[in-house]
Amino acid sequence: MRSIVVAVWLLGAAEVGAVQVLPGTAPLEESGDFAAAMVAGIDRWLDRALEASVDARPALWQRDVASHEAYAASIAPNRDRFARIIGLKDPRVAPAMEFVASPDRPSLLARGGAYEVHAVRWAVLEGVYGEGLLLRPDGAPRALVVALGDCAWTPEMLAGLTGDLSPEAQYARRLAESGCMVVAPALLDRQCTWTGASPVRKTNLPHREFVYRAAYEMGRHMIGYDVHTILAVVDWFRVSHKAPVGVLGAGEGGLLALYAAAVDPRIGAAAASGYFGPRERVWEEPIYRNVWALLHEFGDAEIATLIAPRTLIVEAAPCVEVEGPPPPLPGMRNDAAPGRIRTPDPDGVEREIARARALLAGLAPPADIAFVNAMTGHAGSEETLRRLLAALAPDAVLAPGGEPPAVSGELPDRDARMKRVFDALVEHTQRVMRAAPFARERFWAKADLASPEAWQQSTAWYRDYFRDEVIGALPPEMLPANPRTRLMFDEPQYRGYEVKLDVYPDVFAYGLLLVPKDLRSGERRPVVVCQHGLEGTPHKCADPTVQEAAYNQYGCRLAERGFVVYAPQNPYIGGDAFRVLQRKANPLKLSLFSFIVRQHERSLEWLAAQPFVDPGRIGFYGISYGGKTGMRVPALLPQYSLSICSADYNEWIWKNVSIAYPFTYLYTGEYEMPEFDLGDTFNYAEMSWLIFPRPLMVERGHGDGVSIDEWVAFEYARTQRLYDALGHGDRTEIEYFNGPHAIHGVGTFAFLHDKLHWPAPGE
Repeated sequence: MRSIVVAVWLLGAAEVGAVQVLPGTAPLEESGDFAAAMVAGIDRWLDRALEASVDARPALWQRDVASHEAYAASIAPNRDRFARIIGLKDPRVAPAMEFVASPDRPSLLARGGAYEVHAVRWAVLEGVYGEGLLLRPDGAPRALVVALGDCAWTPEMLAGLTGDLSPEAQYARRLAESGCMVVAPALLDRQCTWTGASPVRKTNLPHREFVYRAAYEMGRHMIGYDVHTILAVVDWFRVSHKAPVGVLGAGEGGLLALYAAAVDPRIGAAAASGYFGPRERVWEEPIYRNVWALLHEFGDAEIATLIAPRTLIVEAAPCVEVEGPPPPLPGMRNDAAPGRIRTPDPDGVEREIARARALLAGLAPPADIAFVNAMTGHAGSEETLRRLLAALAPDAVLAPGGEPPAVSGELPDRDARMKRVFDALVEHTQRVMRAAPFARERFWAKADLASPEAWQQSTAWYRDYFRDEVIGALPPEMLPANPRTRLMFDEPQYRGYEVKLDVYPDVFAYGLLLVPKDLRSGERRPVVVCQHGLEGTPHKCADPTVQEAAYNQYGCRLAERGFVVYAPQNPYIGGDAFRVLQRKANPLKLSLFSFIVRQHERSLEWLAAQPFVDPGRIGFYGISYGGKTGMRVPALLPQYSLSICSADYNEWIWKNVSIAYPFTYLYTGEYEMPEFDLGDTFNYAEMSWLIFPRPLMVERGHGDGVSIDEWVAFEYARTQRLYDALGHGDRTEIEYFNGPHAIHGVGTFAFLHDKLHWPAPGE
């Protein structure tokens, strides 16, 4: 009976009429915006996964609480992974602290009762210096403290050199009065002064987001740069003094104090104010707090356990609240990611502390995690300072709040200092970008070029790494496909069906399937999967009623040539609605492509089971964001027998990191583009190496503003060289054409006919 139904469906006899449902499928009865429904479903899946992450984390920890020594050894792998994901990738330079002075302004800025305040800078990374204030006591220091304000504050505020904070809240000064040596770094702020004045393209990206975007792609991070700056001070403390070391921070500085103490056991005590709490909604915060795989392994409670058994003081206090990025001024692009900061709820802070204490149950002596409620006061309360001093120097006494120090001269130029900090961090991202080819060469050293077989065998590890550490792998267990279809249109040469397949709860695959009418009974045809670009739908690729210049109805044209065509919906649609998916996914060690890979896997599984499909001849052809898909998905799914990347192939690392060109993603609204540590592991050539020995083609319009021909050619030469070196140079090619960001459909169509072994018209 099924064979009769298939035969009737294939023939489409006039007396029977076009079959409304594909054989072997249920009727698709849903209607509406499937693209929006897809994004909303993935969003619900991620919300559940974020909530479930708390209970899933213990599987990644093997805490041994038998002794403090055993405990430290047992969490060392977690500490190493934490250091990696916050971007502590580069070695710091030799410690050096310098006084900053000029002929008309000495480094000495002020004098307190028993301490001096100096303008200083210190070496951090190659070409990167920290800048701020050194509060140096007259005698031997009782303790050594790094004092961090929110990044909206200045070191001068913490030291009492300005009147912007009340005397009680000037905790750098109060610690100096108590006999501590204090360094107060200047943190890069949230303003867009220098990005908004960029000669390349003016944008409202906060300074911290601008650095974050480039750094994230290179396996570094804005957080990591700040932690390096703190630890460079600790390096200097340790070589110049013998007193114990502590760190205290508020707001953004509270985050940094917590993270710095978590990665460096030399810090004997830490105090975090106005930051600590449940972190499952980190996706609502500014994007420069987005950390790959953070919630997969670390909430704030888990980070606290990296500090144990050392002292941690968590202070619930008002923080600097942020509504979003700076609004764009006239002539400035509105490219910044949304994100806000709210004062943590004290009850939530206490619950997260309780969770940390529970994780440390049995450790003897117990870990010292203190809670201070200063919600009616200010950051750096009396109790917090007393507890910090007691942990670092038990015999020290917190001095009563005295008069601010007498300023002896002109204070440092805040804007000039901020510009130096910004420029140094931006230039470091460019330095590591320039070094990335050599880093990738080292990373790929295990790949074996002896033969195509040796290459495929030796690169299996790289495919797994790409899947797990770059894209992020969703569970392999999926729902039954439960295919549903519906006739969408009936053209002279083909019919079009909507197809919906289940993947996970709330997650589905959807697309348009075009089936040529000249199929013979028992014939199996090649398939071309046509993938739309950003904000696109399958209808732009494969609906004869939709004509859009960039797509040129290329799915319809291919169906007219006799190919079976499938045009899937990918979830990069809806503006911030889909970009939020990336924000929610990244802390779970996932990305948008984690879902796209599974959706394509499910679609390929279903296509391969159709009686009119040859599962060994399924090709991929994607434009723009679909071309981005074409480099990532076929690299992971060998079911694709070839891939065509149109209007996207690029020197992808430069595209995400370079500050020199206005078309890079540093100057656009696509804030979801950076992929953590891609720069030192996979450029587009390396992705193509995972596609080898399957055919790969690149389609490039000379007028495509995504990039310039020189970048595309430079990177593609590395693809061609690999295919040539392994004896299959005829399996890859590039076609340039005089045109824009669009499907050209000339050389690529010929490529499809040739590599999928289907005769071209007239053959």
